[in-house]
Amino acid sequence: MTALGRRHPKSRESIRISKRDKMSDNKKKLNLNRVSMPKQSPEERRHNFSEVALGYAEDQAAEEADRCIQCKNPRCMEGCPVGIDIPAFIRAVRDGEMEDAVRIIKAKNSLPGICGRVCPQEVQCESRCVLEKKGAPIAIGRLERFVADWESKNALPDRPRRSAEFQAGKRVAVVGAGPAGITAAADLARMGHQVTVFEALHDAGGVLIYGIPEFRLPKAIVRSEVEYVKSLGVTFELDSVVGRLVQVDELLKNGFDAVFLGIGAGAPRFLGVPGENLNGVYSANEYLTRVNLMKAYRFPEYDTPIRQGKRVAVVGGGNVAMDAARCAVRLGAEEVHVVYRRSEAEMPARLEEIENAKEEGVIFDFLTNPTRFVADDRGRVAGMEVVRMVLGEPDESGRRRPVVEKGSERIVDVDTVIIAVGTTPNPLLPGNTPGLETTRWGTIVVNDSGRTSREGVWAGGDITTGGATVISAMGAGKRSAEDIDRWLREDGPWSR
Repeated sequence: MTALGRRHPKSRESIRISKRDKMSDNKKKLNLNRVSMPKQSPEERRHNFSEVALGYAEDQAAEEADRCIQCKNPRCMEGCPVGIDIPAFIRAVRDGEMEDAVRIIKAKNSLPGICGRVCPQEVQCESRCVLEKKGAPIAIGRLERFVADWESKNALPDRPRRSAEFQAGKRVAVVGAGPAGITAAADLARMGHQVTVFEALHDAGGVLIYGIPEFRLPKAIVRSEVEYVKSLGVTFELDSVVGRLVQVDELLKNGFDAVFLGIGAGAPRFLGVPGENLNGVYSANEYLTRVNLMKAYRFPEYDTPIRQGKRVAVVGGGNVAMDAARCAVRLGAEEVHVVYRRSEAEMPARLEEIENAKEEGVIFDFLTNPTRFVADDRGRVAGMEVVRMVLGEPDESGRRRPVVEKGSERIVDVDTVIIAVGTTPNPLLPGNTPGLETTRWGTIVVNDSGRTSREGVWAGGDITTGGATVISAMGAGKRSAEDIDRWLREDGPWSR
């Protein structure tokens, strides 16, 4: 057999018949043997920033796709925020029709290589798979990644182009080149609009570039998918801080007919305890930006210093905390602790990321919370006072509220601390946009279509929800793009 997507045409009918026979067999007996994805060994990956998960080989992807029973009423699609036709693309992978698989996914998702790597499929599409009831859902995310990686190795002759209609001067400004902004830009371009993306940093991708480590999401994947968006006609203006160098009102007055705000929630939160401003105490935002965007792990080749601590404490229990802890391991720490005030059952991080961290030697201190940081005689962090917590009644999040156990204070030795307890919106742009309604948390108020209180201005992603997932931000960008297009055609200035 030749490579997937390149079988001899004469064999296709027999292959399809064979696959139908297999589908009949699946109805009689479910295949619960989920195909594992190869990855680097813990001993090897502790010392490099190369991607941990290695992806499916062709035969593994075909075997996993063949497990799908092709439900008549597929519930997996209900769990996909961007609405990919999941059974159809899996069927195409199963049958070796790889170009079809690419087109099916790209019809809804411009960033499949990213989503296949970092989206929490286990609580979205895969959680609704019929086989989930048996504990063996189809590995939808891994198959999506496989398709994206196949496309990157096999140039397709006819990528989507901008719509031939409705191109006469309709201009949309997208502020922020993260998941929400890139998705909105790509969809609007395909609808026929002229789109310019304004990005504050010197590289496009937002949190995909500065927040997620290379070993989980290679930057070459992000840049490749940004290039795909450029191929649709989208232009990018980097080092452009909207809210400082230019205002939203100026964009609307100077030729743009609509504006989409996908600026994320990139300002760090802190604990508010004594000693948090000591040298050696980082926010996860700063730590990961230094490591990822500025490549501190390749110092002095890249001129970005970072403290390579020996005893590192990471405070928090989400994916960002796992990323920071695993970066510290690779930077040579002798001991890395994740300090989390609840139990493991309450951790919001993906199970896969927790397991990877444990395999790499990260130590988890559950039911533990810092109360202050202690300095040495040079003003650097040298210790962390912590207390033991016990779980009380559930709070508004549904998780049991941690309560301090009296008399449990103790000092632990640390030389580096990374605070990973969430983010909050940067107030710069909302504060400089008159009439833009925000919540008391600083997020922008929008309706279900992403419309803000300002006519002609939409928003989506973390700037409207607070910190959430990549795929949910993409879903918001897609919904806003649809509504912007509708408004420009029917209600906006160009419809009059």
